[in-house]
Amino acid sequence: MLTDTHCHLDFNKFDEDRVAVLQRALDAGVTRILIPALNYESSLAGIKLAESHPNIFAAVGFHPTDLDKWEDSSIEKLRSLILDSGSLLPKPQERVPAFQNKILAIGEIGLDYYWVKEPDKQATQRNILKQQLKLAQDVNKPVIIHMREENDAWFGQASIDLLNILSEWHQELRAQNHPLKDKPGVLHSYNGNLETAQKALQLNFYIGVTGPVTYKNADEKRNIIKQLPFTQLLIETDAPFLTPIPHRGQRNEPAFVAHIADKIAEIHLTTREQIAEITSANANRLFGWGG
Repeated sequence: MLTDTHCHLDFNKFDEDRVAVLQRALDAGVTRILIPALNYESSLAGIKLAESHPNIFAAVGFHPTDLDKWEDSSIEKLRSLILDSGSLLPKPQERVPAFQNKILAIGEIGLDYYWVKEPDKQATQRNILKQQLKLAQDVNKPVIIHMREENDAWFGQASIDLLNILSEWHQELRAQNHPLKDKPGVLHSYNGNLETAQKALQLNFYIGVTGPVTYKNADEKRNIIKQLPFTQLLIETDAPFLTPIPHRGQRNEPAFVAHIADKIAEIHLTTREQIAEITSANANRLFGWGG
């Protein structure tokens, strides 16, 4: 049993063969797929797909490079999606009664200093991240965190700013004895250094591992993963991006998560079956999707 905890299955690159993609995922043993959002429209698209298939789940939120679509009303529109308050949702006949139960997280949210270099826009990213963390706290949903440094560095200001924000948020969760304090979220497709990862683990975050861990030039990334307990790892494709070896150069898809599990098993000197079992249990603990 495998899980893909981060797949942009709503992207138009899957429009022509989405049903076949899902069947290949099932054939590969992938039993749960989570679709993260980039903005309000993609939040709706992910929810629609989640409602169409029992093995698909959704997150809602605004990606740090999509904040040109952010409005003063955006946080309440996201809240309405999660709480199913009605006015901003698809018509009732278009959805099942358990609509909100397929929304399991807030994300992907975070900081991106690779594409966004202007100080004022980076400040806006930090502000909106804090708003979405507060929303996650209010509705008791874990967060899916995006972090990318300028020039794709292993460490830099994005790591510093993100850890400061997450540490402050986690301190508030602990002060409230909030359920999220024990499972606040995941640092998706982790591309930072070991120290940042260890600090995130101290805040009870999971670390998401994607296809680049399989690349020939990824020795440093594999060394970091080797030093992290696989009880705190999640496996994810980030499809259609970051295709693992041996399919690099092709469109990524959920079935390929098996290659990531194989590489983690190799790094930790264990079997794919053990990695699949443990990471699936980790995902279920974080997202509570059952099965």
